[in-house]
Amino acid sequence: MTEREQIPMDVVFVGAGPANLAAALHLKNEIKKHDELVDKGFKQAKKIGDLEIAIVEKGSFVGAHILSGAVMDPIAIRELMPDFLAQGCPVDTVVTEDAAWYLTPTRRFVAPITPPPLKNKGKYIVSLSKICEWLGEKCEEAGINIFPEFPASEVLYDENDAVIGIRTGDKGIGKDGEKKANYEPGVDLLAKVTVLGEGSRGSLAKQLMARVGLMEGKEPQVFSLGVKELWEVPEGNFAAGMVVHTLGFPSDTKTYGGGWIYGLKNNVVSIGYVTGLDYVDPSIDPHAEFQKFKTHPKVAEILAGGKMIKYGAKSINAGGYYTMPKLYADGVLLVGDSASFLNGQRIKGIHTAMKSGMLAAETIIGAFEHEDYSSTALKHFEEKVNLSWIYDELHPVRNFHGAFQKGRWSGLINTGLQFMTRGLAWGFMPREHHVAGHERMAKLADGAIDQNRYADLKFDKELTFDKVTDVFYGAVAHDEDQPSHLHVLDTEICATRCVEEYDNPCQRFCPAAVYEMEKDDLTGRKELKINFSNCIHCKTCDVADPYQIINWVSPEGGGGPNYKGM
Repeated sequence: MTEREQIPMDVVFVGAGPANLAAALHLKNEIKKHDELVDKGFKQAKKIGDLEIAIVEKGSFVGAHILSGAVMDPIAIRELMPDFLAQGCPVDTVVTEDAAWYLTPTRRFVAPITPPPLKNKGKYIVSLSKICEWLGEKCEEAGINIFPEFPASEVLYDENDAVIGIRTGDKGIGKDGEKKANYEPGVDLLAKVTVLGEGSRGSLAKQLMARVGLMEGKEPQVFSLGVKELWEVPEGNFAAGMVVHTLGFPSDTKTYGGGWIYGLKNNVVSIGYVTGLDYVDPSIDPHAEFQKFKTHPKVAEILAGGKMIKYGAKSINAGGYYTMPKLYADGVLLVGDSASFLNGQRIKGIHTAMKSGMLAAETIIGAFEHEDYSSTALKHFEEKVNLSWIYDELHPVRNFHGAFQKGRWSGLINTGLQFMTRGLAWGFMPREHHVAGHERMAKLADGAIDQNRYADLKFDKELTFDKVTDVFYGAVAHDEDQPSHLHVLDTEICATRCVEEYDNPCQRFCPAAVYEMEKDDLTGRKELKINFSNCIHCKTCDVADPYQIINWVSPEGGGGPNYKGM
């Protein structure tokens, strides 16, 4: 049995995203305020003192694996740090103009009035990677320990299933499973409170939800995939501060999807496309949807004469309020995208993620004040969320994504009614419950597949790019002499049932060409080949596989994409 070092901490945060970075920084600040009030006699309570706080991050640096659109509502960061701009927060551009486009294959219709949820004037276009890198620096200045290249591999429990910390992944294991000369066993970080803020489809959050039943009585989480490129374009092609959201082409009316085009400074454009991973047709390829989006005349016009400089993709936890798990259990809290805090109607989650982290921090202070780290103390986190502006924002749009599972027009009608009635329209309309995305994928026998969906899409490597080329621009790197972090539980299903029933959709839904079906010369049948070194950590395979036999786990620390500046 491997002997592992045990490091006692007070609080461990898993994932250095906006939720956990805000949580750790707020925790440090609030402890100081709490103890000052106790010292001055203004508060009758126990002093908390210096807590040992750690943030573990699987990327090679804070921000390496952070990807978003991103337009940031500053409401949460302003609460965390009122002078965030004076302190050097690296916002890129202030939004000066909004537009909503409906696209047909050849035409563009500009909405005369931008829908209120898509109004962003005065908010900030940012690189979320840069924001997190900066917040990480602020955390370190405050004395918080950050450990990059330390992926959390499992949750640690006591005999009563209370969470008591996490174990980090081993380093130096060869692809044959044997220990290499540089082998280092992972360490056990023991904590009184563990906070999971791993982003969409967090691997530890997935384990925890199953083990302690956090999804009981909840609707299943549903996901979308955002595929994104940064482009340098000629001056005058697209104004800095301009924000455009699109609906229509190239998605069909059964598939949730839409595009964005954001103007950054120095003639850089952030362009991307979101495809709901609850689509019906197994021939859909979200990466190809994005490439096709760029061929629209009005979109291609913006990119004309420019060059693509970066690529990335990330799943988005899009279900909202009804798909939130129970946010606490003994010794643990869930924050950010791991817990469905995204507002799908506004296509925003940075501010809600940060606020959820800050409320988690306030809950942790109460737990340490009373020396109680059980559900009895930590349940106050859920109460705080429901008494905050997070509830005010997410509850009225609780049925937004569920309505779109009935199709675009049903979704738009219901969205309008929900907006006008703050979610009360369901009093006279049937409510659409969320269905897990993988359950909606139709089989070939149902005639769902469109063989000609991408017949006219060519990869010219000027405007449109194949997956392998895009992966290069994602600066993806893994040590190939390690076990695959993509665990397929039964490859026989891939070679038999999936070929016949779905035509192996993993080859299409993965935006990084990780999965291939190759013909075996001996058996004559197709066998699964996994190019795990291409993986950009989007978690799509874990979400969209119709058999749910793909389990994404963290690879050796530091591997994956480099989204610096994205």
